[in-house]
Amino acid sequence: MTQHKELDLELDLELDPVARTGLLTAAQRARESARADPLFHDPLAAPLAGPPGAALLADFGDTPLISVRTRFFDEAIGRAMGHGGLHRLVIVAAGMDTRAYRLGLPGDVTVYELDRPEVLDHKERLLDGTAAPTCRRVGVGVDLATADWGEALADAGFRAADGPTCWLVEGLNQYLAEPDVLALLDRISDLSAPGSRLLTDFVTAAFLAAPEARPLLRVMAEWGAPWRFGTDEPGALLAGLGWRAEVRSFAEVGEELGRLLPGGREMSGWAVEATR
Repeated sequence: MTQHKELDLELDLELDPVARTGLLTAAQRARESARADPLFHDPLAAPLAGPPGAALLADFGDTPLISVRTRFFDEAIGRAMGHGGLHRLVIVAAGMDTRAYRLGLPGDVTVYELDRPEVLDHKERLLDGTAAPTCRRVGVGVDLATADWGEALADAGFRAADGPTCWLVEGLNQYLAEPDVLALLDRISDLSAPGSRLLTDFVTAAFLAAPEARPLLRVMAEWGAPWRFGTDEPGALLAGLGWRAEVRSFAEVGEELGRLLPGGREMSGWAVEATR
């Protein structure tokens, strides 16, 4: 990895290492959007990534996984909010997510974005005056690791009893210890009426144990954002919490989209679409 000390210093003043991965993800989405054959179009990704995100992308390199993952969840949200008839989407650890702006969600849909206040403030400063959401967007500034985010969500107007919800937990679980993953999923389950959807992804346990994964895992640990959790049985994990899950490997999804992912089924991670 090359060094970008000035950019690192600038980011360290605002964003913790896990939050900074959102800038990297935005940069990858911007690069995908610039392709002649993009899997999606995210016009806000480039300004959200900015020079810091572009520098991180230069350091880490591009991966088709982010593009495949983004497309998968875009379509899953469309199924939930369209034919599924849901009117609430909660994005946990939203980072630089722009789906409230770019998916064309109707005005009767409310999107709650949960993340640390400094992350949401950073995004809102960058987007100020440049774009407006098509739906009702509610930022919920809360530290997911230390605060009762369910209470913060309720303070923002969310009521579990009002009906089913679509939840998106994208690119987060690998950064959490296993007890924290279970606590997060348990809290989501408590707040989910029958018919709710849970969209999430998991790194495979096989990947975390693989010798070829060590360089990436070492870099992430040195960067302050180590990968801690993976599972090879996401369906069973969610079944124990009352969810019926459809699980696919990202390698399979990528093959259907014409984007081959390295490592095959056992190494590419799991894309999960579950119903309460």
